Amino acid sequence: MALQDLSQKPNFLERMAGIDRVLITIAALFIALALFDRTAVGPVATSTLDSLVHVAPFLLLSIAIAAYASASGADNLIARVFSGNPVIMIFAAAAFGALSPFCSCGVIPIIAALLSMGVPVAPVMAFWLASPIMDPSMFVMTLGVLGWQFAIGKTIAAFGIGVLGGFGLMGLMRLPQFAEPLKDDVGNGGCGGSAVRAPKQVVWRFWSEGDRVTRFMKSARKNGWFLLRWMVLAFVLEAIMIRYVPADLVGNLVGGDGLMPIVIAAFVGVPAYLNGFAALPLVSGLLDQGMSPGAAISFMVAGGVTCIPAAIAVYALVKKQVFAAYLVFALGGSLLAGLIFQLLTG
Repeated sequence: MALQDLSQKPNFLERMAGIDRVLITIAALFIALALFDRTAVGPVATSTLDSLVHVAPFLLLSIAIAAYASASGADNLIARVFSGNPVIMIFAAAAFGALSPFCSCGVIPIIAALLSMGVPVAPVMAFWLASPIMDPSMFVMTLGVLGWQFAIGKTIAAFGIGVLGGFGLMGLMRLPQFAEPLKDDVGNGGCGGSAVRAPKQVVWRFWSEGDRVTRFMKSARKNGWFLLRWMVLAFVLEAIMIRYVPADLVGNLVGGDGLMPIVIAAFVGVPAYLNGFAALPLVSGLLDQGMSPGAAISFMVAGGVTCIPAAIAVYALVKKQVFAAYLVFALGGSLLAGLIFQLLTG
């Protein structure tokens, strides 16, 4: 028995190390701020708290849905729905992502819930890539600030990048390196999920059974803690970047005409965070100064799909090779979207 306990200790320590790395990183960021710019500690903390409050309804709802699905066995039904024709699933997920009302922050807990239910990763990636780029309110704002061409173009770009990422990941999953795309403590959706392979009876009113109530509470605590610590880190990094990276500096890098500004816009947009709504007046001003339409679309799309909260969430849920593929899809898709938009409108 003692030998068995010793053999289990490394796994426990690994899990604790995974938790500690996130918390230590958050603490280190605030310590660095306190040492080098004490006046920034309060605003960064306030911004982080405000972002958490903003996303709290999505967070709580997704935790409750995932826990209910686990306790009742409804995750079997959900997983079965997403285990049909993968081509149809990817197109549907990309379309839903491009039209859904979820922002880059609100989509994170939804993605985590889907993966924990055993939904295949390829259609989830399609939804993941498409959703942060466009939503109904963003469409209306883009229409008002930049016009109908940009509003429709960005929506189509969101759908196209989702499809690109979904089919791209589905192809990559045939390689041994992508056979298990999720991190060890995240769901089991790489090949349809355990819910599909071992279906169980669904008990909708699970609260009358003690073991299912226990399962609900355990799932809620696990998913809640996982999401909370990673989202705090994401919002802290977001607040720091907004404070220290002037939007004008980013904008100046992507101004100008021709092919090169489109390429630069894609490469700058991927690592640079710029709130989608805040980007609209900046891009509008750059267009007035001669920025090409293709570069504008490329920058807005790349910045939206790889904004810090979404990128941190991808990194938290999937293995490094999948995260790298996510960045490649974002970069390639935004570049392609800019080139096509430039050809059609230039």
